[in-house]
Amino acid sequence: MPYRTIFPHLIAAALLLLGPPPAFAEQPALPPGAETAGHALPSDIMLRAAPLMQAGRRDEATFWFYAGQLRWRSRLNASPAQDQTGEPALFSSLFETLGPPVNGWAFGDIPKLQRTIDAVLLWDVRYPDPSLDPAVHERMRAGLTALRDQIGREAGMIRAERASQGLENR
Repeated sequence: MPYRTIFPHLIAAALLLLGPPPAFAEQPALPPGAETAGHALPSDIMLRAAPLMQAGRRDEATFWFYAGQLRWRSRLNASPAQDQTGEPALFSSLFETLGPPVNGWAFGDIPKLQRTIDAVLLWDVRYPDPSLDPAVHERMRAGLTALRDQIGREAGMIRAERASQGLENR
């Protein structure tokens, strides 16, 4: 057989012997308690962040802060006419209280934050909340995905801004 004819067969045989290529990216790890938090109230999910931040478990705190946000935004956007002094006010209060320390930590390592957002999205699929409006929830998931992509595109600018403010970039 001429070389041109044998070469494709050799490549095919080599690929069969080598097996499938390794995965390029591992699935993100989920924090302890992820399997039981799927049906928890968004406030309970988000509130997990506070003691974790205090205990120095900042990456876990970031996960729960963003997981709670995702679920809570879905609930709030599904019922925009609800009493603004109830759940929307509680969300705003927790967001304003927990957000600065969590985001102050999380934005110090953009690739890790992006992986955490991927883990939140994976958790949300694995442990769905059937009480959420599917169309609204999908929009909120798309918004979180867009945030992940945006911070990746703007990572250099974010790092420069943090450095100018004396904040740590890890």
